[in-house]
Amino acid sequence: MELMAHFFIKLIGPRPTFPFDMNESERALMTQHAQYFQERFNQRKVLIYGPVMDPQGPYGMGVLEVADDAEARGIMDADPSVVAGLNRYEMYPMKIGGAQASAV
Repeated sequence: MELMAHFFIKLIGPRPTFPFDMNESERALMTQHAQYFQERFNQRKVLIYGPVMDPQGPYGMGVLEVADDAEARGIMDADPSVVAGLNRYEMYPMKIGGAQASAV
């Protein structure tokens, strides 16, 4: 069994009020972003993802399960919202202490 690496991703929007005040082009990019992440989820590269409603400003989060740092960066660098310059991301290696299936 191949050992996989895990990374916590923080997707940071262009302003603290984002996504509440998205314009039409930003909304279209975020739709592409959501589809992109759902595809990676279906491929089992993304274990969990979604928005975090931080009062300081919402951000997106995801946990990737990939072979290495290069694969994780490749996934994030190809995200349509990152490619377009709308969002940026921070990526941190992590160790999974435990996980269980959700009812979602």
